[in-house]
Amino acid sequence: MTNKLTVKALMLSLFCGAYITPVYSAQILDGYWHYKEFLSVYPEQRELTESLQQTVSGQPVPISVQQDKPVTISVVYPGQQISDYWVRNIKAFEMRLEKLGIKYQLNQVFTRPNVDMRQQSLSLMEAVKNNSGYLIFTLDTTRHRKFIEHVLSSSSTKLILQNITTPVQGWESRQPMMYVGFDHEIGTHQIAQYYQNNIDSHSKYSVLYFSEGYISKARGNTFIQLMDQSKKFDLASSFYTKTTEQSGYEATMNIIANDPDIKFIYACSTDVALGAAKALKELDREDIVLNGWGGGSAELDALAKGELDVTVMRMNDDTGIAMAEAIKWDLENKSVPVVYSGTFEVVTKEDSAQKLEQLKQRAFRYSDKQQ
Repeated sequence: MTNKLTVKALMLSLFCGAYITPVYSAQILDGYWHYKEFLSVYPEQRELTESLQQTVSGQPVPISVQQDKPVTISVVYPGQQISDYWVRNIKAFEMRLEKLGIKYQLNQVFTRPNVDMRQQSLSLMEAVKNNSGYLIFTLDTTRHRKFIEHVLSSSSTKLILQNITTPVQGWESRQPMMYVGFDHEIGTHQIAQYYQNNIDSHSKYSVLYFSEGYISKARGNTFIQLMDQSKKFDLASSFYTKTTEQSGYEATMNIIANDPDIKFIYACSTDVALGAAKALKELDREDIVLNGWGGGSAELDALAKGELDVTVMRMNDDTGIAMAEAIKWDLENKSVPVVYSGTFEVVTKEDSAQKLEQLKQRAFRYSDKQQ
């Protein structure tokens, strides 16, 4: 879809680095197994994943083997953002390791998403050079993929890929130890269902992507495809952002300048959503429906204030616990599932404080505790 921006909006777009992305592929995740598809094609993996899900939900059972020395674990996360997913994830991971009685040495680096690439590269290469037993990283960009392929082909370090639950088809001969996260497509389906049930047909909407990469495809393009399939809604514009609150703010200013009749904005991440909320409040356009993505502390606060209308809330600590249990299984020489996705709950600004508190206790059952 081609956009005709006003001159003012176009200048703002160039200044803030956001830009219109009119094209998306029907093959949203070409080259990846979809989560449910992978588990259907490989039933033995489905059994392992279901077993891990039961273990994550249950009480910790201490490791059954004696460790000669602590395992070394390197973590390189894009944790410098408003979303507290990454910080909570690592806290839940460590707490579960301790409850399992696993001796470990953890080296962690938090960077900014798609910004501190040099720092990421140095930290990753150091982890491989030091022969870390386990490396926990993510996969969003082509640069990430090239590094991962290098590790898979030339290192004994075992890879856990966080925030991705769709195995790469080209790595069939040697997959990472595990993909773990909250499946982006499943979460996106739940938000799309909310909009389809609560917004008038033929309403216009806009999409605020993450930065270019896997997450934008999985969350943004999936959403557009679902809305197209419903034949009820009209995509007016879509923007890549720099994944920051400021870029979400600037892109939203663009959206409203270009088309004041927008009825809702689909945001692909917490920071971007909060920037959009700030812009809508400044423009006195809080009639425009806006979602969050992830349901961390900042989003739940924004929901309580009415700054967001809906979000899909990750049961956040599931994935940290799953990683700890996977390492335990590996140390016990048990099979580890290739993929694991935590669960979601849709929450809205109309939900009671009691419901939100119950969900928080479940989602943050480790990360809200003092170690």
